[in-house]
Order: sequence, then structure tokens, then C-alpha cells
Amino acid sequence: MLVNIKGTSVLSTFWLFTVAQAAFPDCVSGPLKSNTVCDVSATPLERATALIKLFTLEEKLNNTGNDSPGVPRLGLPPYQWWSEALHGVADSPGVEFSESGDYSIATSFPQPILMGAAFDDELITAVGTVVSTEARAFNNANRTGLDFWTPNINPFRDPRWGRGQETPGEDPFHLSSYVHALIEGLQGSSNDKYKRVVATCKHFAGYDMENWNGNYRYKFDAQIGMQELVEYFLPTFQTCARDSNVGAFMCTYNALNGVPTCADPWLLQTILREHWNWTSEEQWVTSDCDSIQNIFLPHEYTSTREGAAAAALNAGTDIDCGTYYQHHLPKAYEQGLINDTTLTTALVRQYSSLVRLGYFDPPSEQPYRYLNFGDVNTPHAQELAYRAAVEGITLLKNDGLLPLKPGSFKSIALIGEWANATDQMQGNYKGIAPYLHSPLWAAEQLNVTVNYAQGPGGRFDPTTNSWLPVWSAAEKSDVIIYVGGIDNNVESEEKDRVDIGWFPTQLDMIGELAQYEKPVIVVQMGAGQIDSSPIVNNENINALLWAGYPGQDGGVAILDIITGKKAPAGRLPTTQYPANYVSQVPMTDMSLRPGPNNPGRTYMWYTGTPIFEFGFGLHYTNFTASIESATTNTTMTANTTTTDLIATCKALNPPPPYLDRCPFTTLPITITNTGTVTSDYSTLAFLSGSFGPSPRPNKSLVAYQRLHDIAPGESKIAMLNLTLASLSRVDESGNRVLYPGEYRVRIDVGEGVAEWGFTLGGEEVVLDEWPQPPAREGGGETPLGDYFLGDFGSGVDRDEL
Repeated sequence: MLVNIKGTSVLSTFWLFTVAQAAFPDCVSGPLKSNTVCDVSATPLERATALIKLFTLEEKLNNTGNDSPGVPRLGLPPYQWWSEALHGVADSPGVEFSESGDYSIATSFPQPILMGAAFDDELITAVGTVVSTEARAFNNANRTGLDFWTPNINPFRDPRWGRGQETPGEDPFHLSSYVHALIEGLQGSSNDKYKRVVATCKHFAGYDMENWNGNYRYKFDAQIGMQELVEYFLPTFQTCARDSNVGAFMCTYNALNGVPTCADPWLLQTILREHWNWTSEEQWVTSDCDSIQNIFLPHEYTSTREGAAAAALNAGTDIDCGTYYQHHLPKAYEQGLINDTTLTTALVRQYSSLVRLGYFDPPSEQPYRYLNFGDVNTPHAQELAYRAAVEGITLLKNDGLLPLKPGSFKSIALIGEWANATDQMQGNYKGIAPYLHSPLWAAEQLNVTVNYAQGPGGRFDPTTNSWLPVWSAAEKSDVIIYVGGIDNNVESEEKDRVDIGWFPTQLDMIGELAQYEKPVIVVQMGAGQIDSSPIVNNENINALLWAGYPGQDGGVAILDIITGKKAPAGRLPTTQYPANYVSQVPMTDMSLRPGPNNPGRTYMWYTGTPIFEFGFGLHYTNFTASIESATTNTTMTANTTTTDLIATCKALNPPPPYLDRCPFTTLPITITNTGTVTSDYSTLAFLSGSFGPSPRPNKSLVAYQRLHDIAPGESKIAMLNLTLASLSRVDESGNRVLYPGEYRVRIDVGEGVAEWGFTLGGEEVVLDEWPQPPAREGGGETPLGDYFLGDFGSGVDRDEL
């Protein structure tokens, strides 16, 4: 469509779900060869600025969407900014798989929720490296871009959230450590000349609801107090921006405290770019897809469509995933709502990113330009996908049956809607896997008879016609394995759950299988935890494992754990609440602290008794832990004060750039295997105590490290690093504060198997002073009144906003 602006013609390029081929600009003989953008000795900012100076106004406006047409007259090819790689190169507008042969597959790792259960940052860096390697190979074949809209790093606050499978778990420290490791694998070292790919931290911020009781993400206004916003919802994004220098951010569909995040200059400029110093390489922000349109309706934040597009661009949203920018920015420019400086800044940020990726540079200078399909799904990648599944699988119950000993059984009844899973094992945001080894496939590789029956089809299949084969399979078998739970039919993007229990048909079948007086093993699949108390309390059920979405080799990983080829050492990355939790607090209540209608959220604040707590996981062996001594950066005495710690930090050469990153201590934790099975062990350190004002969290994770292959009788040492951030808390204004008081570090969940305590004297010290938001201005009238008011359970009153 042609749109006239003061005598010029602007082509509004509509957002198409097609692949923009990732051809590279010709800096040797093309029109740009003499432009600074092709000068490899110039900085990315200088190069991108020189390029954008060549754009006409209409060319600038045309290139504000994710499906960018480029500038043909300059030899600048089209570029699709939207590619996905959540747990492997994935289907998306910017990714094109071939029908067969080369580039028809990519390694499919487990979903982040299961990889998070490994508590192994080295594993996550290795996975990120493989994903970025395969992404580069696809890019060299013009089958994907170089910018990937991953990871989803919102904390898994509520078990009903449909996209929890995309995240590593519920704890902000765990997620921050995970994402730092992942970005290193995806982008490479900060010292590298070229980024491997650009990662995108999403969704910024306060986003963790899809559609709960008619409360849609597109119109939801997340009301979050400053204290909990800073201490829980934002730490992962701070790590992305300030500490990991991620290349891109994505703002959200929801509003945050009355302002749509893509139109919030406080969030995108004051916090992201200024407070977190996310300006070193002119990184960019993209909208979530069509969230620019949502600023107008249903948020009604602006009174015009042009105003919505302008509000987002002026706030710092550089790319519109959609067509709203191309369609409405021309009139916004004509009306004086945006100016050329702001438009140019957005484009310079985008193309600075491509410069950093080597987009304009000779292939001879770039190691990644030589990658090809031979670097996809290599034996190393296959082994890593398998290892990631094994490391995350978590043993929740075992009466001693597991591991099944070779020769102790001749036949298996393999039952359940996940027993012969294929792409179920991948979850969402998936690509085309080279193979999908289901539990049935893996069982058939054993030297036993396998009797398979699918059984009930889930929540939406209450019929019993398919049950008869189940009883036949159970009667003919020595061991019964039921593999079920939930999947993308009930938890996924745009699908939140309303309950957190097993489906009645599943529990009925599992309960009857337990009456056969045969060994019974239940494997729980899916991301959002479901109340397993009926299984745990049934004495005739011998074992329970949680296996999430385990990826391409998930079935093999599950059977290898069951048969003892591998030992389980995963730990739950989320709390497993009782089923009635969903009746105690609406999903729209964003608060974590307990209140009159809220029993508290996450292990840090929950006041009830969980079915299984965050960090829980059994082993096939026994471990002991001991803390020999703590190596602190200042001599800890009964008189050590907060001021002493700050002085020690500032005396370091060089001092850390931020006080909260000051090292406090390294705790050497000796882990000894006192059992009979070689096993990994994830060492988790939790902090609690009487410091800072009440209410205080139950405890907080402050460090972790996974130790590998600890043999019986062997000891290994985990080195757990604590910083001043580990000791700090956040006050009601969002300031991060170091308080005097009593501190205690415990290793492992429950009562802990080792602990260390210390006292800090002195006065409270602010480590990070939080910028306060301006008074909410609103964007205009709401001509539709209460048309888009929150639905049942939202607790939203427009007059109170």
C-alpha cells in the first residue's frame, strides 16, 4: 500500500509469515563498497550510522518492522529479524527447514524447564553453543537470520502459566545464573570480535499470564509493587542487560502498573538503557508480535493508532513485530508525533547489531561463515541433547525398587498417553528433530517383552473404550510403567490452566494399575507441576519421576534412569503445590508475599505445605555435605560490619563496577558419596536469617553447582561464590540494601545437610538506588469505557489505576 507523506511515497510492507532470505550485502563490488559500513576498522556505531544516513525517510519507515525489505538501491537485502531457537533452531518466520536432506532437521534439546532442573550452568553454555553453531550453519545457507528471539526468562511465578515450559523455573537467582550461561553460549564471549548470534531476553516485564478465566495477556495490566518488581520480576533482565550484554530485548503484551511495556520510557530508557547501562553496542528492543497494536486496543493507552505507534517508538521500542509501525508511523511523522532523530536511532541500533555479527564483513575474516550442515546434529550435539534430558529428570519417590536391576524382569507394561510420545517431547517453539526416541522406542531396545497400551487420552477424553488393552498389558507384564501428565493441549502459549491436579481418568487408571500387586512406576510429564499426592501416598506405587519435555532423546533418557544406566540427580525448579492452591489465589494477583487471599508464592514466600518443594530430588545413593571453612574477602569476626564489607570491596583492584557484584565469600562444600551408586549431585545453597524488615522470605537460593560422577566413597568439592547481592534484600522503594543481622547458609533442601552462619553489625547500606517511575500520565481518553475491563478474578478496577 502506498502512503503519501508531504509528496513522498512510503511502501507499507506487511508482516508476512515467510522467510526473508539471509543474503549478505556486497561490500566488494556493490553500491555500499565505499561507505563506512563496509570499513571493518570503524566501530559498529560508526558503520551503522553511515549506512542509515543513506536511507530516505520512506526507506527508514519501511524498515521498522520485523520483516524488513532492506534497500534494494543500496544493495541492502531484505532481513527477517524474527527467528526462534528456544531449545534448538525452531520453526518461525525467519527459519526455513528443507523438505528433506540438508537443513531438514536441527538438534532438539529438552525444554528449558527440564534443563533448569539440572542446575548445571556448564551444560547450559554447551547447549547454547550448539544452538548458535547450528543457527550459523542455517544462516550460511540463507535459511535463517542472525537474531533469535530467545530466551524466555520470565520467572515461573504461578503453576498455571501455560508458557512455564519455556523458562528454567521459579527462582530469580537460578534464572539469572542460567541466562548468563546461556547467553555466553548463544552470543559467545564479550571479547570475541564477532557475536555468534544475537539473543533476545523476553518478555520485559511482568509477563506470565496467557488467558486465565478470560483475562487475556493482550489487555492485562500487571499491578506489581516496586519491591517485588525489583526483587523478583527484574533480576533476570538485569543480568541480561547489565551483566551479560545481551543483544536484544522484547517488550510485552501486558501493561505494567498502568503503562503498556512497549510504550514505557521509564522501563525501556530509564531502567534498561540508563540504570543498567545497556548502551555499549546500541542494542535494540523489539515488540512482542502485534503488541504495538495492543497499546491502542485493548489497552486504550492512546486515543489514536498513530499515537500508539509513536508512543512505542519514542519510548525505545526499535522494531515492531507486526505491521503497525509501517502502517501508522507515516501519519505519526506527518503529525509531528515522532521525528527523524528517533527514527534514525532505532535503525542505527538494529544495524549496529548486524555489524557486530559480521553481516557486512568478508567471509574470510569470520570463522562462523564456514559452518555448514555438517555442523548440525553432530554426535556431540546428540550426546548433549541426551545428557541434558538425563541431568534434568528428577526422582520424586522411590521405595527402593529403582533402579530396576538387569534380569529382574522379563516384560514391561508401558502405558499412558506419553508412552509413545513423538513431538510431544519437544513442547512448544520447536524445530524438526532428527529423531524422536519415545519411551516405547527406548523400551523396545531392551532385551525384554514390551506390552504397550495408550490408555486415556487426557482431560478431554473421559471415555473408557481404550482402557481394555491397558488391563491386558498389565496382566502380561512383570513391571508396570505409566507415562502421563500434561502437555501442550493444556499448557502452552495462550493456554493457562485452571487446575493443577492429575486428570481424573489418569488417576483412576493409575490407581487400578497399583492393585495388580506388581511393581508400578509413574513418570510425570509436562512443565507445570501437578499435585502428585495421590501417587506419593499410594503404597502400591513404588516410584515417581518428573521428566518435563525431554527433547529428541527423551525416551532413552527416561528408560536409562529407570534401569540404572544413569543415576537421577535433577531437582525440581518449581514448587509442587497442593491441588487446592488454585482456589486460594487468583492468577491475576501478582504479589508473592502472603496476604488475606494469598498463601504466598514460590518456595520463598509460600506459607502452606508443598507436595514437593523447590530443589527437591532423590538419588540412587546417599550424600553428605560439609563446609570446611569459608574464604571471605574480609576477616569475619563478631564485630564485622556492613561498612567493612563495602570498604573491602572498594579496595579491590579494580573494584567491581557495581556494589552488588562485590565478592563476599567462596564456600568450599565437600560432597561425599556414602552409598553404592556413582551419581551427580547438585549443591544448592540457601540463605535465611534475621536481617532486614519483616516479613522475611523463608529462604533464598544464593548459589549452586553440579558435581559430576561422584563414585561411592569419593568426595568432590563444590566452590560456591557469594556476592553482596547474595546477602542483600530489596526495600519497598526498590533499593537493594545490605542489612546488619544474623545470616545462615544451608546446603540442600529440607533441614539441610550442612550450614554456616555469621553476623553483620553496623548500619544498612544501599547497594543500588532504584530510579523511581514518574507519575502515570496515561495516554488519552478511553472511548470504549469498560469494554476491556478485566474478567473474573482479575481484581482490576479501572477507577483505581
